[in-house]
Parts: sequence; structure tokens; C-alpha cells
Amino acid sequence: MLKKLFLVNLLGVSLLCAVSLCFAGNQREEPLSNSVKALMQKSISDLGSPKLIFASQEEGQAWLADMSQRLQKRMPDQAYREDFLRSVHYEATRAGLDPQLVLGLIQVESGFKKYAFSSVGARGYMQVMPFWVKSIGNPEHNLFHLRLNLRYGCTILRHYLDIERGDLYRALGRYNGSLGKPQYPNLVVGAWKKHWQYPLNKT
Repeated sequence: MLKKLFLVNLLGVSLLCAVSLCFAGNQREEPLSNSVKALMQKSISDLGSPKLIFASQEEGQAWLADMSQRLQKRMPDQAYREDFLRSVHYEATRAGLDPQLVLGLIQVESGFKKYAFSSVGARGYMQVMPFWVKSIGNPEHNLFHLRLNLRYGCTILRHYLDIERGDLYRALGRYNGSLGKPQYPNLVVGAWKKHWQYPLNKT
């Protein structure tokens, strides 16, 4: 009986791990110059309210309606889904990133699971490694908090893009801890183009 109970518990733990552990990699902790650290700390400390940043309110509402429909199966709660999308758009835009790219990254990193936790300790939607809190944040920051997770993730990706002089594939490799390997960047760009590309951004 005890053996059977142990096996049932083991199966439950295995299923939980399968659900919780995602395609997160292992962002590498690297020394930051004082100027870079100051810029990243300033970005993380921003307290602006999330909002859609478009040329007109109509364009913003059209984007929100489109993205919300695409995300509905993954996030059934409409109010939370729309808050999530506004936060993604705000945090991505202020970091100089394409919000649709960020949605693709979140799809690959966490499958849109707020409490995703990787085998190496990465947390939340954008699978942020805890060392970043010590490096550019403060001890009270909770990486499972929606806006904080997105803010950290977007700030970190922007940092890697700057290091790689705009090379998205290398920046994504750094983000995942797999620099030089094509699998992860291809997955993110593939998810972005297939599921989240928006007509207004097409040339």
C-alpha cells in the first residue's frame, strides 16, 4: 500500500514538473558596468501605469481585440488577459521591443503560465533568473508578479540586444543561455511570426 501511494505521489510530482518546467534556458550572470547597471536599475524602478502606445485610441483597441482573441484559449479570463496584453505592450514598447516578439518569447519560455518555474530557477512569464533581482532590482521584487516579470524580461532582452548591436538571434541566444545555438532563436521568431504577427506591423 505504501509503495502504491509512493508511486502515485511520484507520478503527481512528475506531472506537476512537466506542466511547470518550460523551455527556459539559463541566463548567465555577467558583470555589468556601473553605467549599464544604473540604466537597467532605472528601467526596473519605473512605476508608470501600463497603457497601449499607438497613434490613436482606435488602433490600440484594434490591436487589443485581435491579440485578446488569439490569447483567449490560453487565458480565459478576459479582464486578466487584457491587463496582461496592455502590460506586455507597455513594457515592450518602453524597452524598444516589438510587443509581438515578446509574446512569441513568452509562448516559448513559459507557455503563458504565470507561475512557471524552470529546472534552473527561472521564474514567471519571461522566465527571469533570480540573480537579476540582486543585480538590478531590490530584494522585495517578486518575479511572479505580472508587471515586474515583464519589466525585468524586457529590460534584460533590451540589454542583450544592445550588447549584440541589434542582432536579434544572438540576443535571444543570450536570453536563453544558448548563445550560438539556433534552436531557441528559431522557436521564438517562429512563434512570433506564426502566432503573433500583427497586420499593422507588416511592411
